[in-house]
Amino acid sequence: MLVSTLHRMTGLAMTAGTLVLTWGLVALASGQNAWDIYSGFLGSIVGTIILIGFTWALFQHMMSGIRHLIMDTGAGLEIGVSRKLSILTFVGSFGLTGLVWAAVLLG
Repeated sequence: MLVSTLHRMTGLAMTAGTLVLTWGLVALASGQNAWDIYSGFLGSIVGTIILIGFTWALFQHMMSGIRHLIMDTGAGLEIGVSRKLSILTFVGSFGLTGLVWAAVLLG
């Protein structure tokens, strides 16, 4: 149930994240001053937290979608297997988010 609820919530979070990315495109088209404001915001602690949250929401939504795809085939419907797949969605989403941000911060 938690994974299903989070799937919906991450869908909403990705919508909000897309609005932030759209703000970036508008800022880019609006000139250097607008871009400096946008990049300054994303470079702040709050902006970085939003970007990390957006990245996690994207990966959690993706992993949950893969779980649903597996279950749509008729596999993984047993309670024990379903719980393991649910845990794997979190492991996968946090792991992928960590890898991406490690690459961003170290690269």
